[in-house]
This record gives sequence, structure tokens and C-alpha cells, in this order.
Amino acid sequence: MKSVLLRDIGHVQLTEREIPERKQGEALIRIKTIGICGTDVNGFKGKGTKVNYPLIPGHEATGEIVDIDPGNPKGLQKGDLVIIDPYVYCGNCYPCSIGRTNCCEKLKVLGVHTDGCMSEYVVHPDNLLHKIPDGMSLESAALAEPLTIALHSLHRVSLGKGDKVLIFGAGPIGLLTAMAAIHYGGEPMIVDIVAERLQLARTLGVRHVINPAVQDLSEEVRTITAGRMAEAVVEATGSSACIQNTITCSSYCGRIALTGWPDRETPLDTFSVTKKELQIFGSRNSKNEFGEAIDLIRKGGVDVNAIVSETIAFSDLPEAIRKIAEFPGKYIKIVGCL
Repeated sequence: MKSVLLRDIGHVQLTEREIPERKQGEALIRIKTIGICGTDVNGFKGKGTKVNYPLIPGHEATGEIVDIDPGNPKGLQKGDLVIIDPYVYCGNCYPCSIGRTNCCEKLKVLGVHTDGCMSEYVVHPDNLLHKIPDGMSLESAALAEPLTIALHSLHRVSLGKGDKVLIFGAGPIGLLTAMAAIHYGGEPMIVDIVAERLQLARTLGVRHVINPAVQDLSEEVRTITAGRMAEAVVEATGSSACIQNTITCSSYCGRIALTGWPDRETPLDTFSVTKKELQIFGSRNSKNEFGEAIDLIRKGGVDVNAIVSETIAFSDLPEAIRKIAEFPGKYIKIVGCL
């Protein structure tokens, strides 16, 4: 089978591998669609979350079941189209024991800690597969995973109807967060320095966009919120400056979700954290949000296709990873199809 291989930092290529053999409790899946995530690009660039080279990247994937145990826990069958939940947890550690499987002490994320889905075939635990509803396109289904990340961040900040939610980053996660926030009755404000991304956010229904390169971020938020500042904040970039500004731009008693992976430590204004009695939450991966994401996509609550910049052939994935790394502001989401 063909696979995309991150051989090392700056080296990505197509390669040939043997089709994997499944074990009991696993399914053999022929991949159908695969999204390129910022994590895949960071692996190519050697930034952000550390990956183990050589590695097959990719975790935003759909596929067709080729072989699976009869009587599997979800009643899946050969030929079913499924979305892959890429977060493989141990089920035994403390976080797993309280249902926080996204924080498993031994978590293995496909395409980061272990080989991912940029292959023609993969094997994966059958309990981490979600059947694609009739009528949902495979391209849309591939974006269920990033939507779960967005939903998890909104759950972490307990978004309520009417809440002003400030979102740092108009990339895939930021835009999906904004669309989900609108669906649930929030009023997003989105921050980015790329004008084209802010314009896209406007077309998706985001009324308030802020470019801190040419606008005073704090004053813009103050004006939009009539002085209150943001009740909820989602940081989806990992930028130290943005992380610090989450505190500046939060209302008193505000809630902050740190979703972006920072590449260095960030000093925080803990005086303001205490004074405002802010709640700051880590927001890592997702847990039990796939059903919600699939339902939102199926019913049109979030138009995930609106963030797709290109749909490409599987063989073009290595070049697409290189393009995104070189021109990060030009692309939102690229989806490969087999």
C-alpha cells in the first residue's frame, strides 16, 4: 500500500508499506478521505508537539471497513463507512477512570505518537470508530475530528446563549469554534492578522473580526462588549502574545480555554487572574464529542465544507504539506481523497 512518510524534519514523501494485519478488537480500514492538520505540518517543520520520526502523519480520517470482528461493541460491519477517533487511551489511569480519556497518561494520538492515517489502509480499535450517517459526504465527515476540538473548547468555557466569546486564530479550529458558537447562541469575536482569514470569518457569519496588526485589540473588545470584555475566550493559536491577551481581554469572572499548543513557556499576569477571578482551562483533544460533531454536520449546524481550501488526490498530500508549511496564511484546510 502507499503511505505518506515523515522521514524527518523537512522530509516528507510517498512510500510503500505492507498492508497491516488487524488483531482482535481492531478493524482493518481502507482510508477514503484524510484532512491535513496543523499538527501534521508542525511535524514536517519540527515545531509544536514532538513527534517520533519516521512517522506516518494524519488523524482526520474516514474509511471503509474491510474486516472487523463479528459482534463488535458498535455493531459495525464490513463495508460500513466510518470516522476514525484518533485518541487511543489506556482505560486504566486516573484520567480514564473519571471519563477524561482525552488526558490519558498513556495517550497515543495517531500521526503524533504512533503511525497515523495517511495510508491506503490502517488498523484501529473498533470501539474508536463512528459510523457515517447516510447522506453525509466523506469530505465533510473527515472534518468531524477538528470540529470535536472546537466543541471541546466551548464545553470547557461553558458557553452560554448571548455570551461574547473571543477566539484567537482564524485557522480551522478557530473558524469551527466560531461557527459552533453561533449555532449555540454565542456571539463570537475572532482575532487574526491575516486579512483573508478574517474576511472568510465574516462570510461564515462572524460579525466581529479584529486584526491586532492594525487595530487595538483590547479597545476593540471593550467597544464590542460595551466595556464588559469577553465572558468566554478560546485561544487556538499557541502564540505567547495571544495567551497573555486572553487575560487582558477577559471579563471579570471570565472563562478561558487554552486550546493551541504553545512552543514555549508563557508568563501570565496572575494578579489579574486573581483580581478578576478568572477560570483558565486546558483544552486538549476531545472526549465524547464525536456524536455531537456528526450531528451538527449532518443537520447543517456547522458548515465544515466552508473551511476547505482544496480537495486533492492522495498522492498530492506530501506536496500539500510542503505548501502549507511555506504559505501558512494561504490555506485553511486541505482534504486528500483516495
